[in-house]
Amino acid sequence: MLKMNEVKQTQTSLAQVNTIPVKVVHNMMKKIAVTTLIAMNLMQVSIAEDAVEKSEIKVMAKPVKAAAVLNMPLAANTELNATLYSRSHIPITASLNTRVDYLVEPGDFVNQGDKLAGMDLLPIQLRQAEQKAQISRAKINVAYIKNELSRLQELSKTQAVSQFNLDQMRSEHDLAAADLEIAQLKLAQINEQLSRAIITAPFSGIITERLIRVGSEVSRGDILLKLLDTEHLEARLYIPIKYLAFINKGDKLSMSASEQKTLAAVTAKIPRADPRSQTFEVRINIPKALNKHWAAGQLVSVSVPTQKATESLTVPRDALILRKSGSYVIKVNADSTVSRLAVVVGKGNKERVAITGSLKHGDNVAIRGAERLADGDKVVIQ
Repeated sequence: MLKMNEVKQTQTSLAQVNTIPVKVVHNMMKKIAVTTLIAMNLMQVSIAEDAVEKSEIKVMAKPVKAAAVLNMPLAANTELNATLYSRSHIPITASLNTRVDYLVEPGDFVNQGDKLAGMDLLPIQLRQAEQKAQISRAKINVAYIKNELSRLQELSKTQAVSQFNLDQMRSEHDLAAADLEIAQLKLAQINEQLSRAIITAPFSGIITERLIRVGSEVSRGDILLKLLDTEHLEARLYIPIKYLAFINKGDKLSMSASEQKTLAAVTAKIPRADPRSQTFEVRINIPKALNKHWAAGQLVSVSVPTQKATESLTVPRDALILRKSGSYVIKVNADSTVSRLAVVVGKGNKERVAITGSLKHGDNVAIRGAERLADGDKVVIQ
């Protein structure tokens, strides 16, 4: 009896299910499909995020630039300004008392031997012609007296002429010969003046100034032009006398200006202190390769040692991380991890500083990208 009741209930339930409309069933199936699709998309996004996280874990190594720790002689340096001078900046003077016929223009470049100035040659040429005539006259006089002397010498053999007359003629002959020699010397002087009428450049350079106009009358020694040697420059540096012992002739000093740098040797050290400034002078020849970048009168920066050089462990200045708590460097280990090390900074120059700390010669320290690193970070040296 009980089983018959269960069968009847089951049939009743099936009948109720069969009464659900088809449209409702269709909507339910659609919702199930959409829900399934959303779940699949969420799974794909989760998988993608896991992959990105894994790839980020793999790309944890940070790029840095590194430089070596070096044990080298290092002296504390200071930057001083030096002025560039031409080794030859000379006045070109008149060589004669005459009129100027030709002058080069300021700013002109001249080569050694080029004509700089020309003088009026006519007065000198007239004097030259006059002196040549004087020489011809003196030669005629010498020839005449020589003949007279020869005649008197022949007559003296027969006692037809007195010894006084013979001696007098010899004296006149000697005087005439001396007059001829004087005339020839005067002609040589005129020729020398004529050779100085054309003034040529003693070296290659630039005309910086013209003080006389063409057509002006000048005296010997008057300044006509100023010539600057642009090929040979030197720096003149005035250094406090307390650093006298640290600079010697032949030492190479670092110089920079106009984005150009060079090492040049000290060519002259003048150990005499100026009473007012308490400085001494040092001169440094500038390499010719810098002539197109540097000019006379320009200021250049010179790195001057202020202490005796001593062997020190050094790092580039860019390797230092300065904090209120102290100074640090980032050491790049052999396994590409980094260690943050405290150091004590000593003397230095423009590029490197001496340090004391847990470093040795040959270690690598980061010089770019060190600020964001922590102990144990992986890095890649670029």
